Amino acid sequence: MSRIGKKPVELPSGVTASVSGQTVEIKGPKGVRTFTATDDVTLTVGDNGVEVKPRGMSKRARQQWGMSRTQIGNCVTGVTEGFKKELEINGVGYRASMQGTVLKLALGLSHDVEYQVPEGITVTAPKPTEIIVEGIDQQVVGQVAANIRQYRKPEPYKGKGIKYKDEYIFRKEGKKK
Repeated sequence: MSRIGKKPVELPSGVTASVSGQTVEIKGPKGVRTFTATDDVTLTVGDNGVEVKPRGMSKRARQQWGMSRTQIGNCVTGVTEGFKKELEINGVGYRASMQGTVLKLALGLSHDVEYQVPEGITVTAPKPTEIIVEGIDQQVVGQVAANIRQYRKPEPYKGKGIKYKDEYIFRKEGKKK
């Protein structure tokens, strides 16, 4: 039995959910999110919120049960609070700035890197060494942050590069004479 799947997804005030077939649509103050579940689970909207039940007890149905409940929970969190990833830039001369919907990164390369921000995602650079990625879709927010980090990953000797704010960089000792 799935411990996660047993619990219904509670809907806070201001959030509504509607189920049509295998698709659940969640509307909240920040926007609308939809999730389409597989045929292995049944979705219903009850008094407690959105309930997910497996169809049968096959291994796949039990796997989809907890996963579907978590995905719906993430949709509810996205339309109420939103998701946020913070990135830090370390290195002399490394900086970031926003110009419209384009993030300009100076990362010690011969040219500035320009990253076009996808629709539905908000990227801000409050300081030249800080980038904040926000949105209602957790997967897209994480992917955008990973794409930005990919331009210059932190290196283990001086720690230069783009890293997540809570990330620990394992440092190595340099050459000895």
